[in-house]
Amino acid sequence: MNFEKLDNVSEEQLPIAKHKQHGWKHFLGLYAGEHVAATEFVIGATFVALGAKTMDILLGLLIGNILAILSWTLITAPIATQTRLSLYTYLEKVAGKSMTKLYNWANVIIFTVISAAMITVSSTAVRYLFNIPAQLNWYPTNSWFVLVVLAVGAVVVFVAMYGFKAVSEFSGICGPWLFVMFGSGALVIMPALSESVLGTTTLHSFKDFITIGDQSIWTGVNAYGKPGIGLLEVIGFAWAANTITHFGLIDMALFRYAKKPIYGLATSSGMLFGHFIAWVSAGIMGAGTAVLVKKSIIALDPGDVAFQALGLSGFVIVIVAGWTTANANLYRAGLAAQAIFTRYSRRQTTLAVGLITMVVACFPFVFSKMLPLLTYAGLLVVPVGAIVFSEHVLFPKIGFSRYWVSYQKLTHSTPAVASWGIGLAFGFGLNALNVMSFYYLFLPTWVVTIIVYTLLAQRYGASKEYPEEMAEMASHDKLVEAYHEEQARVAVPIVEDTSLLTKALKSIAWISLIVTLALASITMFASENMAHYLENRETFYTYGFVCTILYFTAAYWALKRQKALQA
Repeated sequence: MNFEKLDNVSEEQLPIAKHKQHGWKHFLGLYAGEHVAATEFVIGATFVALGAKTMDILLGLLIGNILAILSWTLITAPIATQTRLSLYTYLEKVAGKSMTKLYNWANVIIFTVISAAMITVSSTAVRYLFNIPAQLNWYPTNSWFVLVVLAVGAVVVFVAMYGFKAVSEFSGICGPWLFVMFGSGALVIMPALSESVLGTTTLHSFKDFITIGDQSIWTGVNAYGKPGIGLLEVIGFAWAANTITHFGLIDMALFRYAKKPIYGLATSSGMLFGHFIAWVSAGIMGAGTAVLVKKSIIALDPGDVAFQALGLSGFVIVIVAGWTTANANLYRAGLAAQAIFTRYSRRQTTLAVGLITMVVACFPFVFSKMLPLLTYAGLLVVPVGAIVFSEHVLFPKIGFSRYWVSYQKLTHSTPAVASWGIGLAFGFGLNALNVMSFYYLFLPTWVVTIIVYTLLAQRYGASKEYPEEMAEMASHDKLVEAYHEEQARVAVPIVEDTSLLTKALKSIAWISLIVTLALASITMFASENMAHYLENRETFYTYGFVCTILYFTAAYWALKRQKALQA
């Protein structure tokens, strides 16, 4: 069979081949690494500042994150595994190039802002080292802080341009360490909180934890002394925080590699162990730091919190988590920009977007307002997810033709562009009228966009039949399937490194994590008084940092050995 026509087609434009698909363990690790980031320090502390109550946090975050897991499992993963395409490719297929270009502009904006926030968060750790004052206004108040941001940002931009693959591989080993450090931070800081509330460094029951939470962490009163957010708002944010990726379908790019749609449940590693535990831990660390340094939690930044809870390892967690997340999002922004400005290379567009990102990062509002920024970003792309959901799921059920835009060979889909605009006007209009909590705006916006798109698409030809075009597409799909079978036949199998040295390195890495968690547990449960607590905390600071160095050295060495085996 002649595959010459497909050899010149970008791999991104074709469905993922069967031999390149992954099992559930891959997605557990992927979401564990991606959803424990530097933003968790900001979000966890923000819940404290917003005045949530302890039980509302525990119950609300659990429910909201479960709803997010179900959204991936029931909406994103099925569409991704049936099409095996990224959203960008599928959107062009159902809505034409003009809609895709508009969508890429939206992604440039969203990922630029998220990258800027991560650079700012990483810079808070560096500014702490140089004793630069915390930046609490929406604008920078210290020229040295601006220089730090520009220096950190320059590294991020350079790596996103030239070394993203290495960073993405490195960030994959960060997941287990990040879990341990967030959990350890909460354990280390809790005795200080307990002493301030209960008069003792030791907790005797879960009731003691609730008492500490109600009186010192999630008090139900916000930073301005007014009643705070309730259970519904906590649920709403936990659900809405990732609407970009599930209702907005961005994560079709990841789940197109999944063997089964049920692997959407693997997002639980990021949502339950990541967001749930990390946000609770970050709240505890933020409140504990406020007690120790005798400041309001709104007067602290991630650098303050991380150092008080984790010592020198705290600097590492803020810099690494912010850096790896910023690189991934800046890389996405560069790709989206390159799809718009096709005359320029991906490196050139990444540089241009990166320079803008560095300027934005100098303004601390980008990380201090992460909750509303993430929610509004989700609202911006949810209508696009609704359009794709309509086309893929709803149209076959009501007798409409999928891919009618492609069948008509259109480059512009009026129904898609108009539906997106109407969806945005509806969602932001509801917000302006303050009809409902903005955390839930994505739901009615999604439903209204589906209805509008379906009605408009019917008028423009979606209800017609295209038998010849369907047969032509089916023939192309068979050619692609045969092409993938040929690729699988000549593909080099992945060889696992089972050498003694690599096994030893992996063992050292895991033992380092176990020792770190053990030291944190000793600080939490074996500190009889403040003197013992301070002694145990210093021990954790010292040996926890040693374990951090050992972990990254051993884990990265093992990774390089595995990579060398594949070369």
